[in-house]
Amino acid sequence: MTSAPTVFIVDDDLSVLKSLGRLVRSAGFHVAAFCSANEFLGCPKDDVPGCMVLDVQMPDLSGLGLQQMLSASGQGLPIIFLTGHGDIPMSVRAIKAGAVDFLTKPCEDKKLLAAIEQAIAIDMEARRVQADGAELQHRFSLLTQREREVCCHVVAGRLNKQIAYDLGTCEQTIKVHRMRIMEKLRARSLAELVMLAREVGMTPPAK
Repeated sequence: MTSAPTVFIVDDDLSVLKSLGRLVRSAGFHVAAFCSANEFLGCPKDDVPGCMVLDVQMPDLSGLGLQQMLSASGQGLPIIFLTGHGDIPMSVRAIKAGAVDFLTKPCEDKKLLAAIEQAIAIDMEARRVQADGAELQHRFSLLTQREREVCCHVVAGRLNKQIAYDLGTCEQTIKVHRMRIMEKLRARSLAELVMLAREVGMTPPAK
């Protein structure tokens, strides 16, 4: 197993499928090739980083139709369209629906590989953001209910003695809670704590 991204190629022209596969492998990427959109949909696939290269005109289900289905199901691999039968309205529709690029056959190898590299970079960044968000949610899940209450007051700008009064406890206890909150969330300053709380949608208590 390697960490190289996978390029999913869907094209009903077998000669194109083979040539694209050779080109993509030569650039160091894995290739998963399918001769129809239905074959792609029916094949189990691991959730791996990469992108898709789709033909537009295919039997049964077009590339644009496949794009729409994947978008509706939340499968977000970036898509590059590569077609010999495209037009401006079609390309506009594809780009508006989120495609990275819309290329026409024959396409220069360098141009296609550049589009693939861009699409993979987009996917990798999206995965990084998603992973960071999941990690942050995990940190907040480590807070006790009382620590979450204190955190809400802290990010609202309240002083320790004000928080202690509101929660019916002593100021020293609030100081301990704040210390544990900072440790669990790995926040190095109050400003960073406020930023992290904002990212997870933590709202200050009503006054």
